[in-house]
Amino acid sequence: MRRSRLTGFVTSLLLAAGLGLTGAASAQASSTAVSGGYVALGDSYSSGVGAGSYISSSGSCDRSTKAYPYLWNSAHSPSSFAFNACSGATTDDVLAGQLGSLNSSTGLVSISIGGNDAGFADVMTTCVTSSDSTCLSRINTAKAYVDSTLPGKLDNVYNSIRAKAPSARVVVLDYPRFYELGQFCIGLSDTKRSAINNAADELDNVIQKRSLDHGFAFADVRSAFSSHEICSGSSWLHSLNWLDIGESYHPTAAGQSGGYLPALTNAA
Repeated sequence: MRRSRLTGFVTSLLLAAGLGLTGAASAQASSTAVSGGYVALGDSYSSGVGAGSYISSSGSCDRSTKAYPYLWNSAHSPSSFAFNACSGATTDDVLAGQLGSLNSSTGLVSISIGGNDAGFADVMTTCVTSSDSTCLSRINTAKAYVDSTLPGKLDNVYNSIRAKAPSARVVVLDYPRFYELGQFCIGLSDTKRSAINNAADELDNVIQKRSLDHGFAFADVRSAFSSHEICSGSSWLHSLNWLDIGESYHPTAAGQSGGYLPALTNAA
């Protein structure tokens, strides 16, 4: 989600089923990923918007040295690393500009994608600036898209990844819920917060089903972010920031290292 688009806050999601391999199988998968190289795809949640320490050469893609792909690469030293995730990316953007690093030798691919397609940046803008009823209406429009159109969009991306990297372990990461409910918190109403979280779960359900149907690993970050949502008092997500709109509703550096990095590590 490009910062110019109030990027990235792909209204979180997640249901889960994090298919992480264990024991010897896990060690073998990690070994394959390291020896074969790692390609990081996706949107602002993968590029690291909100984490700071952006790589100047990444331009408006806002790739951060504190994002989980960069951290995983530093910890595991794969044979190669291509950090292609970009703020603002949709499924079409991934297909058009992020898959060139994939090949038959790729060992690990990670991706978070789908929120920008569903228009959740506009959802959050609407919910911040409008009434409860207008917010709920915009959420329902997004949910209809998620149910009817997004599955095919995800299939196109997942099919292309598998065709270009037939031997890779592919890990699909989701997005955390934004709000801890039942807490006093200045900002959006409880009605809006609950609806946003429910929409996030619906988006996550679709991403989970499509990824598992393609034989990919689904890495759920919801449990890691539990008690670290906005309104928790220990948030790993930026709330609305009028001074830097682009980082609003994105993970902080702590969210990348404490939420996303372990999810990838356990599933890789």
